[in-house]
Amino acid sequence: MKVAVVGATGLVGTVMLKVLEERNFPLTELIPVASEKSVGKEITFKGKKFPIVSMDTAISMKPDIALFSAGGSTSLEHAPRFKEAGTTVIDNSSAWRMDPAIKLVVPEVNAHELSIDNKIIANPNCSTIQMVVVLKPLHDKYKIKRVVVSTYQSVTGTGVKAVEQLMNERKGVDGPKAYPYEIDLNVLPHIDVFTENGYTKEEMKMVKETNKIMSDDSIKVTATTVRIPVMGGHSESVNIEFENDFDLAEVRSILEKAPGVIVVDDVANLKYPMPKDAHEKDEVFVGRIRRDESAPKALNLWIVADNLRKGAATNAVQIAEYLIQKELV
Repeated sequence: MKVAVVGATGLVGTVMLKVLEERNFPLTELIPVASEKSVGKEITFKGKKFPIVSMDTAISMKPDIALFSAGGSTSLEHAPRFKEAGTTVIDNSSAWRMDPAIKLVVPEVNAHELSIDNKIIANPNCSTIQMVVVLKPLHDKYKIKRVVVSTYQSVTGTGVKAVEQLMNERKGVDGPKAYPYEIDLNVLPHIDVFTENGYTKEEMKMVKETNKIMSDDSIKVTATTVRIPVMGGHSESVNIEFENDFDLAEVRSILEKAPGVIVVDDVANLKYPMPKDAHEKDEVFVGRIRRDESAPKALNLWIVADNLRKGAATNAVQIAEYLIQKELV
C-alpha cells in the first residue's frame, strides 16, 4: 500500500502525516510530495526519514492512494495525472467538490456511495464536515427542513500566515498579514471572497456541500461564517427546523450513539464543547442541545471540531481507510 501525501510540508499535510501515524494506517511505502523548493529535504514518519519528492517522481512511483492538500490549482492540474497512473486521489481543496461526477464524502454520512471507479474523491469544507456529521442521524429520524448556521472559525483554517499574524499581534510585532484587518481582539464576519449575492464563498460552500453530501436538495441552509482569534478548532451555532417533532431525550440518545460524535452537554456543571477541548481530537463535539422556543419543531445545537483534523486531515484518512476496508483500491 503506497501512499503519497501531496503538500506534505503544509499545515494540513503535516497533520495528515501525524494522523496516518497515530491511526497506524496500513501503508508499506510513504511518498511525501511538496513544491520544488522542498524537494530533497526530509520529513520524519514513525521514526524514519523520508525524502520529499517532486510531483513527477511521485506519479512515476504509482501510489495506490494520494492524499492531496496543496491548493485547488495544484489539484486541478495534477489529480488527473495521478488518476491516469491508477492512483485514487483524496483531495482536500475545493477544486472538485461541486463537480457532479466527483463524490464529496464524509465517511459517517455517505461513504457507502463510493465505488472502485471513484478515482478522485473530494474532501468537503471543514465547517461543513463537522456540521453534517451531527445533522445526518437527526435528518434520518426527523427530516430536516432548514438549517441556520453561524460559524466561529479558527485562524488555523486560513493557514500558517494567519497563525503568525495572530501571534505577532499578541506580541505587538508588525509582520505579514493574512487578513485585511487585525484579528487579535477582533472578529471578522468574512471568510473567503464575497460573491454577487452578498454571501462569501465559505458560506455558499456550506449551503451547496450540505445538500450534496446529504443527497437532499430540499434541505434549506443559510450560513454566516466568522473568523475569530482562536486556535484549536471551529465552533458553530446551529439552528435546525424539522419536518417532524422530536423529543429532547431522544435527540441526545441519537447523538450519543452517532458515529464520530461526542455529546458534551451538562450546563448545570458548565460542561459544553470548546475549541481547546476539541484540539487534536478526531471526533465532533456537540452540546447546548435545547429546543428553540421561538419556533415549532426546531432545535439549537453548538458543534465544535478540530478543523485541521476532522475538518481536513482525519476525514481524508478515514476515506482512505474505508477504501482499503472495502477493497476499493
